[in-house]
Order: sequence, then structure tokens, then C-alpha cells
Amino acid sequence: MKKSTVLYIGVTFVLAVFVFIWGYNFLKGRDLFKKQYVFYVRYHNVSGLMDANPVTLNGMQIGQVKNIQFTPDYSGDIMVELILNKYFPIPKDTKAKITNASILGGQSVELVLGKDKTLAVTNDTLQGEVQVTLTEQVNSALAPMKAKAEQILTNADSLISALNDALGKKGNNSLKNSLNDLQGTFHNLNKATANLDNLVQTNSQKINRILTNLDTLSLTLKDNHGQIQQIIQNTSKVTQSLADAHLAEVINNTNKAVDQIQQMLTEINDGKGTVGSLMTNDSIYREVNNSLVQLKKLLKDIRENPKRYVKFSVF
Repeated sequence: MKKSTVLYIGVTFVLAVFVFIWGYNFLKGRDLFKKQYVFYVRYHNVSGLMDANPVTLNGMQIGQVKNIQFTPDYSGDIMVELILNKYFPIPKDTKAKITNASILGGQSVELVLGKDKTLAVTNDTLQGEVQVTLTEQVNSALAPMKAKAEQILTNADSLISALNDALGKKGNNSLKNSLNDLQGTFHNLNKATANLDNLVQTNSQKINRILTNLDTLSLTLKDNHGQIQQIIQNTSKVTQSLADAHLAEVINNTNKAVDQIQQMLTEINDGKGTVGSLMTNDSIYREVNNSLVQLKKLLKDIRENPKRYVKFSVF
């Protein structure tokens, strides 16, 4: 065998082994021709995360999940290895959140950048977080509706039980009596409606006359709107004039005069003063009466005997 043939076979074998190794690592998410950055994340529950699931940053895939295994401390936590193919400065407080990549249930790891100025380096462990699954969101949204539905069913069951009791043997009489009462009520209502209709028909002329008078009154008020407005203005002027005339002071003075008259009448009733004495003392009345009698006699004597009182002399 020639040396060239042996060399060709050797080179081909080495190339095949290299391609196999490179392809195997490529399928595992590791590119031998690119620098890769490895980070670890600790989760208590990975929610169905699997190897080769994408790792994204702001929606762009920058790596994939490399390895998932339990932590050696037997705590039940799971350590996930992330391989990043593209470099991006990642703060130490960055969170690796497991999210729903699609509505069908595929998972992915989304990097939520932190604000720490210190950057994480390869082989560092990032904080893990799990997003609420779609099932949990639906269950959370349906929980209030479920509680209301259960309450409605309970109320419906109580209502059905009440109806069964009402429609039982004991409830038949009550229901029958209620229907009879309802029928009587409708009968009275029909009777009242008939009476009202009869009343309207009997007094239709009076009602028409009343409506005509109301219409006439409305037209009259409309035609005399100006005069009514003038009357209102005049009334306002009179009211203003009374206000300007110090009506309150006049009323106050009148009240004072009435009080004085009342006080004077009270003194007269009590017999105070001349008028009071005349009103309450009979002796004064009798003396005045006697004086008048004597005066009357005197005047009569003067008329009858004037010479006795008047003397005439002739020069």
C-alpha cells in the first residue's frame, strides 16, 4: 500500500473523528469554535424545564440549557447549567426566570438583568425564579367564579327545597289560597278600572270644560304677560318703598303707642287718676249727679224767677 493512500486514510479518519466530536458537542449546545460562558442557577422546581431549552434576554436567544441535575446536598433543589454563546455584561443580581415559551407548554429561561454594578463571571450562580404557569393563572382567575358558582348552586338547592315544600300536601292549600286571593285582587282591580272608566265617561263634559277653562286661563295669562310683569314690578317697587320708609321703625313706634294705651287702660281699671276714680268710685259719681240735679233746679228757678237774681235800674 502506498504511503499517500495510508496518509489519506489517516487524515480522513481524524477528520471524521473531529466532525463527530464537533457535531456531538454542537447538538449538546456547545460550539467548539466559539467562546462560551457558563452560569449555574438553583431552583426548587424547574416546571418541566429540559436540556436544550433556550436562554433568552429581552426576547433574543443567547444560549441554551446545558445540564439539569439535583444538588449534591440532597435538599431536593435542582441545579441548572446555562451555556451562553453570546457575551453580554450580566450584573450579579440578575435573575434567571423560567417562563412559558409557548402556549403549548414549552419552557425557556429568561434573564432579567439586575442593577448591581458588579458583573457576574463564568461559573457564577445566578438567582432563580419561576413564573406562574398558565394553568395556575387560569385556576387563580377561575377561583372567584368557582366560589360564586358554588354559592349559586347552594341557593338554587335551597330554592328547590322551598318549592318542594310549597308544592307538597301542606303547601297545596296555601298555594290554592294564594291563587284565590290573587284572583280576588285582579277581580277588584278590574272592578275599580271599570268604575274609573264609568266615572270618566259620566263626567267627560265636566272634564272637557275644566280642560277648556285651563286652556283659556293659560291663553289669558300668556296674553297679559306684560301686564302681569308690570304688576310684579309695581309690587316690587311698593315693597322697596315700604323698606325705604323705615316700616320697621313705624311698627316699633306703633307698638310703643299700643303699650302706652294698654298701660293707661290698666291704670283706669285700677282706679288711678281722675278717669279711673270716675270709673271705679261711686261716691264721686253720686256727688256729680247731685250737683247736676242742683244745677238743674237752679237753672229752672232762674227761668221762672229771673227778677230774683237779676235787678234792673232805669236812669
